[in-house]
Amino acid sequence: MTVKRPPVLSVTQLNTYARTILEQDPVLKNVFVAGEISNFKNHIKTGHFYMTLKDKNAAIKAVMFRSYASRLRFVPEDGMNVLCRGRVSVFDRDGAYQLYIEDMQPDGAGSLSVAFEQLKKKLSEKGLFDEKFKKPIPKYPSKIAVITSPTGAALQDILNILSRRWPLCEVVVVPSSVQGRSAQGELVRAVKKADSLCADTVIIGRGGGSVEDLWAFNGEELARAIFECKTPVISAVGHETDFTICDFVSDLRAPTPSAAAELAAPDAVMTEGLIRGYGLRLKDGLTGSVNAMEKNLERLKNSPFLRYPDRIFETREMYLDGLCDRMTAAQKLKLSEKSGKYDILKEKLLAFSPLSVLSRGYAIPLSGGKPVKSTKQLEIGQKLCLRLYDGEAKCTVESLKGR
Repeated sequence: MTVKRPPVLSVTQLNTYARTILEQDPVLKNVFVAGEISNFKNHIKTGHFYMTLKDKNAAIKAVMFRSYASRLRFVPEDGMNVLCRGRVSVFDRDGAYQLYIEDMQPDGAGSLSVAFEQLKKKLSEKGLFDEKFKKPIPKYPSKIAVITSPTGAALQDILNILSRRWPLCEVVVVPSSVQGRSAQGELVRAVKKADSLCADTVIIGRGGGSVEDLWAFNGEELARAIFECKTPVISAVGHETDFTICDFVSDLRAPTPSAAAELAAPDAVMTEGLIRGYGLRLKDGLTGSVNAMEKNLERLKNSPFLRYPDRIFETREMYLDGLCDRMTAAQKLKLSEKSGKYDILKEKLLAFSPLSVLSRGYAIPLSGGKPVKSTKQLEIGQKLCLRLYDGEAKCTVESLKGR
C-alpha cells in the first residue's frame, strides 16, 4: 500500500498561507490591543513607526505606517501605555506575525492631553517660555493689531473695550480662522502680517470652547511664530481656566479677550486724571521755584557787595598788594642767599686759579707751548717762553743747576 505524500510547501508559501489565515480571521481583522510601548523607533525617511507592545507576560512587534502615523496628535514614547486598533498579519520575509496599527490612543489619558504635554515640555526645554525673552507691553499704544475671527464675539468685546478705554488708539483687525484644520496655518500667517504693521501690541485670541475647538492655538509652528514676533504679543484664548501653548509663549497671558483689551490699553479717564495731577504738581513746583528765585534776587539786591561794588575791588587790591610785597621780599631774600653762595664759590675758584699764583710773582716756563716741570727737560741754549701775570717773555737757557 502506497502512502500518499503530503504537499511540500516552500518557506514563502508557508508564510503566505499563514498570512492569509490570519488576515481572514474575523477577530484579528480588527483587533484592539492594550500594552506598553518599548523599542520605539520613528523612521525619519519613511515616516513609519516601529515598536514592540508588551505586558507582564508577552510581547508582540508592531508597525504603524506613515498614512496612519501622520494622523496622531501625539508622539509615541517608550514606556507609554496605549490602546491600539489594527490587524494581525505575517511579514512574509521574516515569517514573524505582528500587529499593523491603524489607530492609537494613550491608555488612561486623551491623545490631545498627551500631545499638549509633549509639545509643552519640548518647547520649554528649548527656552521658548523663558521669562528673559518676554517683551514688556507698551503702556500707551498708538496702534494695536488684533488677530481673531472677524465674526466672533471676542472681536466685538475687544473693540468695544479699546474704544471706551483708549479711543486715541488705532485698531487693525487681522482676520483668521480660529478652529478647524486650516486655522493654525492662517494664525501663523496672521502673526507674521501683524508683526509687519508696526503696531505697538498684538492681541491674539478667541472665545471659549472645547479642547478640540482651541487646538489651533497649540501648534508648534504658531508657537515659534509668536516667539519670533518682534511686536509684544498678548494671548487671550478661551476662558480663565483654558491654557494653550500660545499662552505660554506669548509675552503676556490674559484670561479672556476682554481682559486682553484692558491689559493692552490704559484707561483714558484715569490717564487724564494723572495728567491733570502731574500738571498741578508741575505748576506748584514752578511757582515754588519762581518764589525762591525772587527771594534770592531780593537778597542779592540788598547785598553790600552789589550796593557798594567798589568795596569789593578795594579789598581785592589790598590783598594783591600784600601778595606783591610778600613776593618781593621773598625774591630779595632768595637773591641775597644766592649772592652769598656765589661770592664764596668765586673766592674758592680764584684761590686755585693759575693767574692768582702768577700775580704773586711766579712765572711758568713753556717749551713748545707745554709747561717745563724739570731741569731734565732743558738744554743749554734752549729757547723758552716765560708766562707772567701780565704777559710773556722770551729767554735762553745759559746754565743748568740741580741735575
